[in-house]
Amino acid sequence: MSGPASSAPFHEDVELRGHIIDSLLLPKVLDEITTLGGEYHSQAIQIGHHRHDPSYVRLQVTAPTADCLEKILTAIAQHGAVPVALTDCRLVAADLPGCFPEGFYATTNEPTEIRLGGQWVPVARQEMDCGIRVDAAAKRAACVPMADVQVGDQIVCGRAGTRVLPIEGDVNRPSGFGFMSSTVSSEKPKSVAVREIADQMRAAARGQGKILVVGGPAIVHTGSRELLSWLIRRGYVHLLFAGNALATHDIEQSFFGTSLGISMAHGGSTEEGHEHHLRSINRIRRAG
Repeated sequence: MSGPASSAPFHEDVELRGHIIDSLLLPKVLDEITTLGGEYHSQAIQIGHHRHDPSYVRLQVTAPTADCLEKILTAIAQHGAVPVALTDCRLVAADLPGCFPEGFYATTNEPTEIRLGGQWVPVARQEMDCGIRVDAAAKRAACVPMADVQVGDQIVCGRAGTRVLPIEGDVNRPSGFGFMSSTVSSEKPKSVAVREIADQMRAAARGQGKILVVGGPAIVHTGSRELLSWLIRRGYVHLLFAGNALATHDIEQSFFGTSLGISMAHGGSTEEGHEHHLRSINRIRRAG
Protein backbone atom coordinates (compact mmCIF):
# COMPACT_ATOMS: atom_id res chain seq x y z
CA MET A 1 0.00 0.00 0.00
CA SER A 2 1.07 3.58 -0.49
CA GLY A 3 0.28 6.70 1.50
CA PRO A 4 1.67 8.71 4.39
CA ALA A 5 4.45 7.25 6.48
CA SER A 6 3.37 5.34 9.56
CA SER A 7 4.00 6.48 13.11
CA ALA A 8 4.16 2.85 14.31
CA PRO A 9 7.14 2.28 16.62
CA PHE A 10 8.41 -0.69 14.60
CA HIS A 11 9.40 0.56 11.19
CA GLU A 12 12.41 1.02 8.96
CA ASP A 13 13.03 2.74 5.63
CA VAL A 14 14.49 0.59 2.85
CA GLU A 15 15.44 1.21 -0.75
CA LEU A 16 15.88 -0.82 -3.93
CA ARG A 17 17.82 0.12 -7.04
CA GLY A 18 18.30 -1.39 -10.47
CA HIS A 19 16.02 -3.28 -12.83
CA ILE A 20 13.57 -3.98 -10.04
CA ILE A 21 10.43 -3.88 -12.21
CA ASP A 22 11.12 -6.16 -15.15
CA SER A 23 13.01 -8.67 -12.98
CA LEU A 24 10.05 -8.71 -10.52
CA LEU A 25 12.25 -7.84 -7.55
CA LEU A 26 9.89 -5.09 -6.39
CA PRO A 27 6.76 -7.30 -6.50
CA LYS A 28 8.67 -9.98 -4.58
CA VAL A 29 9.63 -7.47 -1.88
CA LEU A 30 6.07 -6.17 -1.53
CA ASP A 31 4.71 -9.71 -1.37
CA GLU A 32 7.22 -10.70 1.33
CA ILE A 33 6.26 -7.69 3.45
CA THR A 34 2.53 -8.39 3.41
CA THR A 35 2.87 -12.17 3.67
CA LEU A 36 4.98 -11.82 6.83
CA GLY A 37 2.45 -9.54 8.46
CA GLY A 38 3.83 -6.10 7.69
CA GLU A 39 2.78 -3.07 5.70
CA TYR A 40 4.60 -0.73 3.36
CA HIS A 41 4.29 2.92 2.41
CA SER A 42 5.86 4.32 -0.76
CA GLN A 43 8.07 7.31 0.01
CA ALA A 44 9.76 7.76 -3.36
CA ILE A 45 9.69 6.01 -6.69
CA GLN A 46 11.54 6.64 -9.93
CA ILE A 47 10.75 4.32 -12.83
CA GLY A 48 13.24 4.05 -15.70
CA HIS A 49 11.88 5.44 -18.96
CA HIS A 50 13.61 2.93 -21.20
CA ARG A 51 14.18 -0.81 -21.03
CA HIS A 52 17.74 -0.56 -19.79
CA ASP A 53 17.18 2.34 -17.38
CA PRO A 54 17.42 1.48 -13.67
CA SER A 55 14.59 2.26 -11.26
CA TYR A 56 14.57 3.35 -7.62
CA VAL A 57 12.05 2.81 -4.83
CA ARG A 58 12.10 3.90 -1.22
CA LEU A 59 9.65 2.26 1.19
CA GLN A 60 8.82 2.52 4.84
CA VAL A 61 8.21 -0.97 6.22
CA THR A 62 6.08 -1.23 9.35
CA ALA A 63 5.32 -4.23 11.53
CA PRO A 64 3.32 -4.95 14.71
CA THR A 65 6.39 -6.19 16.63
CA ALA A 66 10.15 -5.79 16.53
CA ASP A 67 10.55 -9.51 15.82
CA CYS A 68 8.14 -9.33 12.90
CA LEU A 69 10.01 -6.35 11.47
CA GLU A 70 13.33 -8.17 11.73
CA LYS A 71 11.92 -11.18 9.90
CA ILE A 72 10.61 -8.95 7.12
CA LEU A 73 13.88 -7.06 6.74
CA THR A 74 15.83 -10.31 6.63
CA ALA A 75 13.54 -11.72 3.94
CA ILE A 76 13.51 -8.68 1.67
CA ALA A 77 17.27 -8.25 1.98
CA GLN A 78 17.58 -11.37 -0.17
CA HIS A 79 15.87 -9.39 -2.96
CA GLY A 80 18.18 -6.39 -2.65
CA ALA A 81 16.21 -4.19 -0.22
CA VAL A 82 18.72 -2.27 1.91
CA PRO A 83 17.98 -0.08 4.95
CA VAL A 84 18.43 3.61 4.28
CA ALA A 85 20.09 4.10 7.68
CA LEU A 86 23.26 2.11 7.12
CA THR A 87 25.44 0.50 9.79
CA ASP A 88 28.61 -1.54 9.63
CA CYS A 89 28.34 -5.32 9.78
CA ARG A 90 28.69 -7.03 13.17
CA LEU A 91 31.79 -9.19 13.54
CA VAL A 92 32.09 -12.00 16.08
CA ALA A 93 35.30 -13.96 16.68
CA ALA A 94 34.98 -17.71 16.11
CA ASP A 95 35.42 -19.50 19.44
CA LEU A 96 35.62 -23.07 18.12
CA PRO A 97 37.51 -24.54 15.15
CA GLY A 98 35.28 -25.68 12.30
CA CYS A 99 32.24 -23.85 13.69
CA PHE A 100 30.53 -20.53 13.11
CA PRO A 101 29.36 -18.37 16.01
CA GLU A 102 25.63 -18.64 16.66
CA GLY A 103 23.68 -16.15 14.56
CA PHE A 104 26.22 -16.17 11.72
CA TYR A 105 25.23 -14.71 8.36
CA ALA A 106 24.53 -17.59 5.95
CA THR A 107 25.47 -16.78 2.37
CA THR A 108 23.57 -17.35 -0.85
CA ASN A 109 24.94 -17.83 -4.35
CA GLU A 110 24.18 -14.21 -5.27
CA PRO A 111 26.78 -11.42 -5.15
CA THR A 112 26.99 -9.98 -1.64
CA GLU A 113 28.63 -6.98 -0.03
CA ILE A 114 29.30 -6.08 3.60
CA ARG A 115 29.66 -2.63 5.08
CA LEU A 116 33.00 -2.14 6.78
CA GLY A 117 34.31 1.16 8.04
CA GLY A 118 31.51 2.99 6.26
CA GLN A 119 32.31 1.42 2.88
CA TRP A 120 30.71 -1.44 0.97
CA VAL A 121 33.18 -4.29 0.48
CA PRO A 122 32.45 -7.11 -2.02
CA VAL A 123 32.54 -10.65 -0.69
CA ALA A 124 35.02 -12.80 -2.60
CA ARG A 125 34.59 -16.46 -3.58
CA GLN A 126 30.80 -16.17 -3.42
CA GLU A 127 28.98 -19.44 -2.82
CA MET A 128 25.98 -20.57 -0.87
CA ASP A 129 25.88 -22.27 2.55
CA CYS A 130 28.99 -20.53 3.86
CA GLY A 131 29.79 -17.77 6.32
CA ILE A 132 31.72 -14.56 5.66
CA ARG A 133 35.22 -14.19 7.09
CA VAL A 134 36.54 -10.63 7.34
CA ASP A 135 40.02 -9.16 7.44
CA ALA A 136 39.11 -5.74 8.82
CA ALA A 137 42.62 -4.31 8.55
CA ALA A 138 42.87 -5.16 4.86
CA LYS A 139 39.16 -4.43 4.23
CA ARG A 140 38.65 -7.83 2.65
CA ALA A 141 35.84 -10.34 3.00
CA ALA A 142 35.37 -13.82 1.58
CA CYS A 143 33.04 -16.76 1.89
CA VAL A 144 34.39 -19.47 4.16
CA PRO A 145 33.05 -23.03 4.52
CA MET A 146 32.23 -24.10 8.05
CA ALA A 147 35.00 -26.69 8.19
CA ASP A 148 37.65 -24.05 7.35
CA VAL A 149 36.83 -21.71 10.25
CA GLN A 150 39.67 -21.21 12.72
CA VAL A 151 39.51 -19.85 16.25
CA GLY A 152 39.74 -16.07 16.17
CA ASP A 153 38.38 -15.65 12.64
CA GLN A 154 36.14 -12.60 12.40
CA ILE A 155 32.76 -13.85 11.15
CA VAL A 156 29.83 -11.68 10.04
CA CYS A 157 26.77 -12.22 12.25
CA GLY A 158 23.25 -10.95 11.67
CA ARG A 159 21.69 -9.02 8.82
CA ALA A 160 22.96 -5.51 9.62
CA GLY A 161 25.64 -4.18 7.29
CA THR A 162 25.05 -6.74 4.55
CA ARG A 163 23.40 -6.45 1.17
CA VAL A 164 22.64 -8.90 -1.61
CA LEU A 165 22.91 -7.82 -5.25
CA PRO A 166 20.30 -10.04 -6.90
CA ILE A 167 20.95 -11.22 -10.43
CA GLU A 168 18.44 -9.25 -12.48
CA GLY A 169 16.93 -11.68 -14.93
CA ASP A 170 14.68 -11.01 -17.90
CA VAL A 171 11.23 -12.39 -17.17
CA ASN A 172 10.62 -12.86 -20.90
CA ARG A 173 13.71 -15.01 -21.38
CA PRO A 174 13.11 -18.74 -21.07
CA SER A 175 14.85 -20.35 -18.12
CA GLY A 176 17.41 -23.06 -18.66
CA PHE A 177 15.57 -25.00 -15.98
CA GLY A 178 12.16 -24.68 -17.54
CA PHE A 179 11.91 -28.41 -17.92
CA MET A 180 11.68 -28.68 -14.14
CA SER A 181 8.28 -26.98 -14.15
CA SER A 182 6.74 -29.65 -16.35
CA THR A 183 4.30 -32.12 -14.93
CA VAL A 184 5.80 -35.54 -14.29
CA SER A 185 3.56 -38.50 -13.71
CA SER A 186 4.63 -40.43 -10.64
CA GLU A 187 4.94 -44.17 -10.57
CA LYS A 188 1.97 -45.62 -8.72
CA PRO A 189 2.80 -48.54 -6.41
CA LYS A 190 0.86 -51.71 -7.18
CA SER A 191 -1.10 -53.21 -4.33
CA VAL A 192 0.10 -56.70 -5.16
CA ALA A 193 3.76 -55.67 -5.03
CA VAL A 194 3.19 -53.87 -1.74
CA ARG A 195 1.63 -56.99 -0.19
CA GLU A 196 4.53 -59.14 -1.38
CA ILE A 197 7.07 -56.74 0.10
CA ALA A 198 5.15 -56.66 3.37
CA ASP A 199 5.13 -60.47 3.51
CA GLN A 200 8.90 -60.58 2.96
CA MET A 201 9.44 -57.98 5.69
CA ARG A 202 7.39 -59.99 8.16
CA ALA A 203 9.42 -63.08 7.29
CA ALA A 204 12.68 -61.16 7.85
CA ALA A 205 11.41 -59.95 11.21
CA ARG A 206 10.81 -63.60 12.19
CA GLY A 207 14.46 -64.35 11.50
CA GLN A 208 14.22 -65.44 7.86
CA GLY A 209 16.66 -62.89 6.53
CA LYS A 210 17.69 -59.29 7.06
CA ILE A 211 16.45 -56.02 5.63
CA LEU A 212 18.80 -53.26 4.53
CA VAL A 213 17.35 -49.79 3.95
CA VAL A 214 19.36 -47.48 1.72
CA GLY A 215 17.97 -44.15 2.87
CA GLY A 216 18.17 -40.58 1.71
CA PRO A 217 16.70 -37.22 2.73
CA ALA A 218 13.42 -38.06 0.98
CA ILE A 219 12.57 -40.05 4.12
CA VAL A 220 12.40 -36.74 5.99
CA HIS A 221 11.03 -34.62 3.11
CA THR A 222 8.00 -36.89 2.76
CA GLY A 223 7.29 -36.99 6.49
CA SER A 224 8.26 -40.65 6.77
CA ARG A 225 10.93 -40.55 9.46
CA GLU A 226 8.48 -41.61 12.19
CA LEU A 227 7.36 -44.53 10.04
CA LEU A 228 10.94 -45.66 9.45
CA SER A 229 11.62 -45.34 13.19
CA TRP A 230 8.55 -47.52 13.84
CA LEU A 231 9.87 -50.20 11.47
CA ILE A 232 13.32 -50.13 13.09
CA ARG A 233 11.93 -50.39 16.63
CA ARG A 234 9.81 -53.38 15.69
CA GLY A 235 12.60 -55.32 14.06
CA TYR A 236 11.66 -54.84 10.41
CA VAL A 237 14.91 -53.04 9.55
CA HIS A 238 18.29 -54.50 10.47
CA LEU A 239 20.71 -52.23 8.58
CA LEU A 240 20.55 -48.62 7.48
CA PHE A 241 22.91 -47.21 4.87
CA ALA A 242 22.73 -43.43 4.43
CA GLY A 243 24.86 -40.40 3.82
CA ASN A 244 24.97 -37.21 5.83
CA ALA A 245 21.92 -35.75 4.05
CA LEU A 246 19.51 -38.02 5.92
CA ALA A 247 21.08 -37.17 9.27
CA THR A 248 21.19 -33.45 8.48
CA HIS A 249 17.52 -33.14 7.57
CA ASP A 250 16.47 -35.40 10.42
CA ILE A 251 18.27 -33.02 12.79
CA GLU A 252 16.83 -30.00 10.99
CA GLN A 253 13.31 -31.28 11.57
CA SER A 254 14.07 -31.82 15.25
CA PHE A 255 15.49 -28.31 15.66
CA PHE A 256 13.24 -26.28 13.38
CA GLY A 257 10.32 -28.49 12.36
CA THR A 258 11.35 -28.15 8.71
CA SER A 259 13.03 -30.13 5.97
CA LEU A 260 14.97 -28.07 3.42
CA GLY A 261 13.17 -25.09 4.93
CA ILE A 262 9.69 -26.50 4.26
CA SER A 263 7.44 -26.77 7.30
CA MET A 264 6.54 -30.35 8.15
CA ALA A 265 3.39 -29.04 9.85
CA HIS A 266 1.76 -27.03 7.05
CA GLY A 267 3.89 -27.79 3.99
CA GLY A 268 4.74 -24.16 3.26
CA SER A 269 8.06 -22.37 3.16
CA THR A 270 9.37 -20.78 6.35
CA GLU A 271 11.29 -17.59 7.02
CA GLU A 272 15.03 -18.19 6.49
CA GLY A 273 14.20 -21.85 5.98
CA HIS A 274 16.93 -22.26 3.38
CA GLU A 275 19.45 -21.71 6.19
CA HIS A 276 18.06 -24.28 8.62
CA HIS A 277 20.13 -27.25 7.47
CA LEU A 278 23.34 -25.21 7.73
CA ARG A 279 22.44 -23.90 11.18
CA SER A 280 21.59 -27.46 12.27
CA ILE A 281 25.02 -28.71 11.22
CA ASN A 282 26.69 -25.77 12.97
CA ARG A 283 24.87 -26.49 16.25
CA ILE A 284 25.94 -30.12 16.21
CA ARG A 285 29.55 -29.20 15.45
CA ARG A 286 29.55 -26.65 18.25
CA ALA A 287 28.32 -29.38 20.62
CA GLY A 288 31.38 -31.44 19.70
